[in-house]
Amino acid sequence: MAVPLSPYRLGKARDLYNLFNVFNSFSWQFLVGTIIILFAMRLEASSTIIGLINALAYVSFFFLPLGKLLAGKLSIIKIYGSAWIIRALGMLPLIFAPFVANMGRRDTALGLTLLGVFNFHATRGIGMIANNPVLDQLARGPNRGSYMTQVQIINSAIGMFSSFTIALILGREPPLYLYVFLFAMGIVGGIVSGILILKLPEPERLGRERRVDFSGIFREAFSRPPIRRFIIILVMVALISGIARAFILVYAREVFNQGDGMVSLYSVFGGLGVLMIGLLIKFLVDRIGVKPIYIVCTMIGLAGMTPIVFFPASGVENVTTAVLYLTFLFFVINFGFLGAEGIAQTYFLALIPAEYMLDMGILYFLVFAVAGGGGSFLAGLFLDTFTALGVSLFASFKFLYVLLILIAIVVLILQRRLVPLGSLPFRGALEVMFSVRDLKAITLLDKLNRSKGAEEEEALLGALHETPSQLSLGGLLERAKSPRLAIRLESLRAMEALKTLSQDAESALMSDAINNPYTTAYISARILGNHQVTSAIPLLRELAASDDYMLAGEAIVALARMKDNAFLQQVEEIIVKTGNPRLKIRGVEAFGIYRSAKSLPVLLDIIKTANPPPYLQDEVALAIASILDIQTPFYHLLVRFLENKSLIAALAIDEAESAVEFFGSINGGWRNLRRKPALAESSRQAKSLPAAVSSYIQEAQGAPLSRWIMELPHDMCDPMIQLIIAETVLDDELYVHERLRLLGVQWAAWELRRWAKQIKEVGINTSC
Repeated sequence: MAVPLSPYRLGKARDLYNLFNVFNSFSWQFLVGTIIILFAMRLEASSTIIGLINALAYVSFFFLPLGKLLAGKLSIIKIYGSAWIIRALGMLPLIFAPFVANMGRRDTALGLTLLGVFNFHATRGIGMIANNPVLDQLARGPNRGSYMTQVQIINSAIGMFSSFTIALILGREPPLYLYVFLFAMGIVGGIVSGILILKLPEPERLGRERRVDFSGIFREAFSRPPIRRFIIILVMVALISGIARAFILVYAREVFNQGDGMVSLYSVFGGLGVLMIGLLIKFLVDRIGVKPIYIVCTMIGLAGMTPIVFFPASGVENVTTAVLYLTFLFFVINFGFLGAEGIAQTYFLALIPAEYMLDMGILYFLVFAVAGGGGSFLAGLFLDTFTALGVSLFASFKFLYVLLILIAIVVLILQRRLVPLGSLPFRGALEVMFSVRDLKAITLLDKLNRSKGAEEEEALLGALHETPSQLSLGGLLERAKSPRLAIRLESLRAMEALKTLSQDAESALMSDAINNPYTTAYISARILGNHQVTSAIPLLRELAASDDYMLAGEAIVALARMKDNAFLQQVEEIIVKTGNPRLKIRGVEAFGIYRSAKSLPVLLDIIKTANPPPYLQDEVALAIASILDIQTPFYHLLVRFLENKSLIAALAIDEAESAVEFFGSINGGWRNLRRKPALAESSRQAKSLPAAVSSYIQEAQGAPLSRWIMELPHDMCDPMIQLIIAETVLDDELYVHERLRLLGVQWAAWELRRWAKQIKEVGINTSC
């Protein structure tokens, strides 16, 4: 058994295979692409003969069993390369066909054409037994879908270039001898491609130890619902694609009377469609999965066929309309259905177990052959039959494509039931396709995979932080294992910006929090808390006592964010004991998040310690404000105070006076309040707030404000909070802390506003 390729050898083999595809695609276009249909029509072939030529393209697959028989005795690569050389030589009868036609024997020339095409495809079928094993070996790794699509892109680009070259050479009505030159170029290209294949490394000999007869292969496949469903869909997709793509050539030439060169030019736009869908698939397949792309390609192909049914007969004679219309058809139909064929093979390789690859590969191609070949031949008969019945070719094509559209609709219904194979749901995939943010994230991830240095990786990870997308999670988890600290930090920072985390991500973060203290563990703990990963609570409880104070602080805050109230008492103990300023601040912040009134005494004790630093005073005040549910208004008041501390009296009195004014205005003014005896006492107390605040702030007399607070309605505020704030304004030790003075005034003013709203709602005095 061959040894799996190392990264270096894999890269070299891929380069060689890419070069093979260049010559292979060139040879295909110059031998059996659009050119062979144009040549047959120049020989006055009927639609049935055209359908037969298209059907011969699928005869390859019936020779796969012979290829498998040879594979048991010979090297797969030798079979592949030799078959490719022989298939090119098998087209030699075409060199003589133009000469025979010019001698007046067009029927014989058509016979030589059919013989050459048969030789080409039959020999190709023998060599194709190696296609899946070779492609499977070269497409291994995380970018499997991307590489397979890259192969398709190369084929499309060369095919488009070749079609354009053919269009330039042929013109409108070229002499038949010109085809001899084109066929000769194709034969040479085919021989070169075969020589290149012989230089590839031998793939693993998959499936040879296990001999399965063909009836066994069919039983095995159809006994598995996912494979059976895929095969049914493949039959219909191959049938639609084979007919739709092949007969638009006939449609363009016979219905719209387009010349050989113009039809070849339309094929260039068909190649452009294939190239663009290849680029799109390469960009998206490894991010959103195969299934949604398969569905989208089918939908696009369906949309491309629909205009044929509704195109008016009057548009045929309009040159501009005809050219634009046919350009659209060739582009969209090839965009959709060749994209569907390509992505179907990617889906098949992911669906089939490795040990069945060779046998199931034969089944795949046989099914493809029967559907595509049979469909093409029957479509030709269909058109000739309708024409013989007196139906115009224009109308016959409408009937044909109506049938294809109905089959495509059935395909779309069945595709929704395919196994996802890790793909995003269809709606989610569409959201990605139309999301500028997600598309930008995919672009950044592709650049990240191609990055050549740590600095470039850091910059790209920083950009991913600014462009949060769930699609980036896999790449971020991979970079989070980097040996470079800066890259791990940027990866985690980008991960933190995501809305949700996968189970793998949660496990990776918990592992990082355990194994990487003093470096990235604290970030992982923070992310676990921000994303409410409750399964991490036991771990975070342990980490709250870590010697890594950054980690301990983030673990405490994370537990608070997840409302782990059972751990609140331990948090209080940790914060009281620690002398680390950072840990103390994070603990204070956690109290604000918990919002438990029971933590107020602990916070006040912290600020009573000797000379607490200003930043700690700020954090304590903000945490208390959060518990009191006035964090937002108090934060703005604190910022104004810190800008100019001499304004403390003015700021405090302003708060009181504005609250009193609000009390009167929301209840219809003071005159209205005086007319309601039941509200007289409430009005008196409201008006007394500014005087109580002035005494507290300017004269250090807290008794009036404390009494005012205790007279607030008990059913309006938490009695514990009411008592603690009333005692705080009386505490001489706390009076020296200006932030607490502002906080007490702010809370009183805020409660007065709440009281005013309550009076307005119930219309009565609610004081004790």
